[in-house]
Amino acid sequence: MTQPTIGFVGLGYMGAPMAANLLDAGWPVTAWNRSPAALEALAARGSRTAATVAELRDAGVIIFMLPDLGFIEDAAAPLLDAWRAVPPAPGTVVVVMSSVSPQGVRGFGDAVVRASGGNAAVVDAPVSGGTVGAQNGTLAIMAGGDQGDFDRIRPVLDAMGTTVRLLGGLGAGSLAKACNQLLVGTTTAALAEAAELAERSGMDVAALFEVLAGGLAGSQVLTLAGPRIIAKDYTPTGPAKFMHKDLGFVLESAAVAGSAVPMATAGHALYGTLKEQGLGDMDLTVVRETIARLGGH
Repeated sequence: MTQPTIGFVGLGYMGAPMAANLLDAGWPVTAWNRSPAALEALAARGSRTAATVAELRDAGVIIFMLPDLGFIEDAAAPLLDAWRAVPPAPGTVVVVMSSVSPQGVRGFGDAVVRASGGNAAVVDAPVSGGTVGAQNGTLAIMAGGDQGDFDRIRPVLDAMGTTVRLLGGLGAGSLAKACNQLLVGTTTAALAEAAELAERSGMDVAALFEVLAGGLAGSQVLTLAGPRIIAKDYTPTGPAKFMHKDLGFVLESAAVAGSAVPMATAGHALYGTLKEQGLGDMDLTVVRETIARLGGH
């Protein structure tokens, strides 16, 4: 079977290496991005470039990797207009790989179905693993949508991740990502809090984290974020402000489900303070600086 062209929208910290892995796996990729530099870099690896998102109208799979659903809806508007004029081929799948609202992505899915005359559907498939996972093709991908649509795009997802699961209908992937961010955001904050407490008490933070890694406190978050927290290296691998957004999705989903989320509530407030301090464009581990300032330093 001929491989469908993959449309890829959004070549940021995560999107660029994800699209590159698709090319490396042999998928034909046509990309669109606001800034030309990322497009040129991907084109050097063999991709084609779309002048507008509407030019992706005939792609069998169209992936969106933009900061939030508002950006996706704006970028997709000319594509949906093109589909209203001439519907796409049946079985076309739009894949939302950004961290978005579970409720919001269902509304976007309805809009895609209407605009395409029922020929296209949305699968939400957000990712976890950071820029390292994106570069190495080892992302965890949590999907929501129709089983048949998921099965069609599974080989595409496998080129970008090593743990790929369908967790339910549309929106389930985004709910899973919200749960993921609840754990990542609060764990990173707890590590930062422990580091500040230890340092102000005269303890070597690196030695502390080495011991913690050997016990029940050991985690992927400690392994990846720990060195940055120790060094106070907040060079962005992804803006910290996105965690505030993601924990907002936890609160939104909890309100719908009637679930208490005290950790998410505290984390959302903390990362809100981080944004107010002007630190939102730095790495997530900059939450240590937020905690330091709260402590009077």
